[in-house]
Amino acid sequence: MAIYTQLSFSEVSNIINDYSIGILKQLKGIKEGIENTNYLLITTKGKYILTIFEKRVNIKDLPFFMNLMNHLNSKKIICPNPINNKFKKNIFEIKNKKACISSFVFGKGKNTHTLKECEIIGKNIAKLHLASRGLKIKRKNNLSLNSWMTLNELIKNKGNKKIPGIHSFILQILITIKKYWPKNIPTGIIHGDLFPDNIFFKKNKFNGFIDFYFSCNDFLIYDLAICINAVCFDNRHKLIELKKNAILKGYSKIRKLSQKELQSLPILSMGAAIRFFLTRLYDQINQQKNAVVKIKNPKEYLNKIKFYEQTQSYQRLIS
Repeated sequence: MAIYTQLSFSEVSNIINDYSIGILKQLKGIKEGIENTNYLLITTKGKYILTIFEKRVNIKDLPFFMNLMNHLNSKKIICPNPINNKFKKNIFEIKNKKACISSFVFGKGKNTHTLKECEIIGKNIAKLHLASRGLKIKRKNNLSLNSWMTLNELIKNKGNKKIPGIHSFILQILITIKKYWPKNIPTGIIHGDLFPDNIFFKKNKFNGFIDFYFSCNDFLIYDLAICINAVCFDNRHKLIELKKNAILKGYSKIRKLSQKELQSLPILSMGAAIRFFLTRLYDQINQQKNAVVKIKNPKEYLNKIKFYEQTQSYQRLIS
């Protein structure tokens, strides 16, 4: 979430005239995140989120996202629910960009999690995966292994200026993990961006997931790799094994993980670390002028890459 497209109070008031969500009382831009523009709408009927889809989102993917969130809500998974306007559409256009209004998920992300909370997160990721099982919609993961090679080449020169030798360092790891990337493990619809700010707690109780705009079809355990990287490292860039195991334990209580899935976790965790390092480095290099957005530091994920490079479980897989 971020603010790339500026909207006035009157512009948003005109938009919600096409909805049955009350009269606009307050409009607040949301600075967190990097992908789309988001506003909090406070109306006479409650709180809502207005999302404007920016250039990195393919508009052909919007029906996938909308249908997924509608379906998850029907399965009692707490997440934003796109709202239809009086034309029975949940997508509209503003300033030549597609946008939607969705329900508000109460709560907020936590900076740190207890072992019990990690287990609860794992359980709810499994519930999310099971809820979308059998849903007849598909979206390719456009930010998976093959795209990392392309992205690493795209930012080669500017990346090396920021971090000398980084292109070659990442390339060698990509060549290795491509050779050992898993096959024939369970796939399905994943969230794809399970960071603490997308995992909501309210009064210390889990209260839902937000930001489904990286959702796609991929290995189910890859979602856990993303979450473990985001939730289970300490300030010294070391993995807290107890937290990782708590997430896996919670997940397995709802959906049992196979031995083959668990064996693939070190490679997928390295891949997930590279994915977020490269996209953060790209965003840092290509900051958009006049955008209100907090660019996340790519070196956090470079440290995680270096951690995995030294772990015995990763080394055993590639030896």
